[in-house]
Amino acid sequence: MSSTGVPPRSTADARRSTVVSRAVGVFGRAGYHATPVTEVAEAAGISQAYVFRLFNGKLGLFVAALDHCYEQIVAALAAGADRASGGSPEQILEAMGDAYAELIADRELLMLQVHAQSAADVPEIREALRRGYAEIVDFAKQRSRASDEQVQGFIAYGQLCHLIVTADLDRVDAPWARTLTVGMRHLAPRQPPL
Repeated sequence: MSSTGVPPRSTADARRSTVVSRAVGVFGRAGYHATPVTEVAEAAGISQAYVFRLFNGKLGLFVAALDHCYEQIVAALAAGADRASGGSPEQILEAMGDAYAELIADRELLMLQVHAQSAADVPEIREALRRGYAEIVDFAKQRSRASDEQVQGFIAYGQLCHLIVTADLDRVDAPWARTLTVGMRHLAPRQPPL
């Protein structure tokens, strides 16, 4: 035990955490099918063999990155709910939506979700998507005390946010794009670190 009473993390646990956070960005750029594990290993500064030892293959690594993504989303939603200006379900959902919009300014995190949806024909990825959305829906419903319909609308707006950000619709000056983006607020995409 450390002096804080928390057991120290093993080197493997620390490496696993580093690899997962790097994998979000790497898989976010090219997706599951087009990303070789060597790219993730290089980004994490370890060997491909060690990545395979930590995650039992590319699929395990992708699922771990996706699980990490959903953990970040729930944490952002919780922080948003904590900042809500009032206690009504609508106010809490709006604050959580604003927090999510801030979070997906990290385009790699957003693109990982998009790529995961495109690879949902892989059973393990489909199950990770379901698990992640279940956690988000359950959290939003419990924390906001909103109705099923309100939570459904919240998730639907989140998916619309994905479209707006991935297709950069905020920059399209056309009536159809303004129809989709009216009332939606998004931060400019954050540039990944070099």
